[in-house]
Amino acid sequence: MAGTVQRVVLAGGGHAHLAVLDDWARAPLPGVEKWLVTAAPFTAYSGMIPGWIAGHYPPGAHRIDLRPLARRAGATLVIDSVEALDADKRRLTLASGRTVDFDVLSLAVGGEVDTGPLSQLAGRLLPVRPMDAFAENWPAVLESASGQQNFSLVVVGGGAAGIELAFAAEYALRQISANAKVSLVAGEPGILAGHSRAVIAYVREELARRNIEIFPADAVGTRDSVVLSTGEAISADFVIAATGSTPPSWLAGSGLALDGQGFVEIGSDLKSRSHPNIFAAGDIVTRTDVQVARSGVHAVHAGPALAANLRATFDGASLRRYIPRKRTLYLLATGDRRAILSWGGLAARGRSIWLLKDWIDRRFVRRHTVRAKESAAKLGRRMITNPVRGNALRVALVVGTCLNVINQGADIWLLGELDLPRFLMNYAVPYLVASYSAAKARGLMDS
Repeated sequence: MAGTVQRVVLAGGGHAHLAVLDDWARAPLPGVEKWLVTAAPFTAYSGMIPGWIAGHYPPGAHRIDLRPLARRAGATLVIDSVEALDADKRRLTLASGRTVDFDVLSLAVGGEVDTGPLSQLAGRLLPVRPMDAFAENWPAVLESASGQQNFSLVVVGGGAAGIELAFAAEYALRQISANAKVSLVAGEPGILAGHSRAVIAYVREELARRNIEIFPADAVGTRDSVVLSTGEAISADFVIAATGSTPPSWLAGSGLALDGQGFVEIGSDLKSRSHPNIFAAGDIVTRTDVQVARSGVHAVHAGPALAANLRATFDGASLRRYIPRKRTLYLLATGDRRAILSWGGLAARGRSIWLLKDWIDRRFVRRHTVRAKESAAKLGRRMITNPVRGNALRVALVVGTCLNVINQGADIWLLGELDLPRFLMNYAVPYLVASYSAAKARGLMDS
């Protein structure tokens, strides 16, 4: 594709595209026009939404500003949503009526929530996607709850997102209304399909401790309640819909190869099975080679492979494969600065798991946040102050121990062998990262 100016378009500000923007910022693509088309100038990091709802993060902490990322990457930014795609003609049509032609396209627009069965709830229904819209509407829930004696919130969805949102909402509502009630409608399969029995047991214990009742049934919304497939009705002042992802309707007319549900079919190279110049990642795809859950975890992990393959398309290099790990690490926040770890058959819970999750989430947002540079000397002085140093030591102890158990646990316990430099590095790196981020955060608050 060398010799003429080519255009690559990123459609959507999804997690996978953050890695692409970083790649372009590090090494420009000569002779290539780079575009980012996204419906909003910010993208919400899904991992921090439950903590934000519970009040553990300040307003905006979960948002990543795409505008400086696009500038740094040398990409033309278009704030508009995709309305149609003609894969054969290599053309996007946007909500404004504008058309954008492309030579190479990458899709990370995110899925949608199927609210059809709950549509009669109208203004009392809060779909979790798009996340920015959900975040904007959440304060109205708190305001309504503060003025009622018997406020009822129903969360529909028994996956990880529904569980975390139920915990976070219960914690937040408990701060303003002693009589607020949260219920979880998990669907007939029950909660957390695919997770270990130990994790499910922990979650059930936490739900019971918080008086969050589980209803293993399907739900339909009415004007004033949620009616279950069992015939039971639950009163609902607001309903959060976290029922999994459905593909955008415009994909049906795109000409792309889709599965039976309308998701884009891709292989391990993240390339469309029907159009070799189109890539896709995140909630809108189905892998034809292996079953992969639709979660933010996989969208993040697919990002580096997507960035490498978009670059390889122009320089003729071999494409990279994204091979999901056999076990996926899930850290489920319980709303009260504790969390539950799910990793294959391993389960754990407690405040230390929350600290690990908090460290991972903050690091991800920080990595994709562009801020003005600060004096190195001033930052260094702030890093050694007592509050910053003490918090960094606690984070390093928790994170370093977890990393050493995962990476060297078997060698230490079974063989008595210890890689000392690696052992110490697993504590040193989290300490430096935590002290640096805390010092930067204090600098922003002081400015």
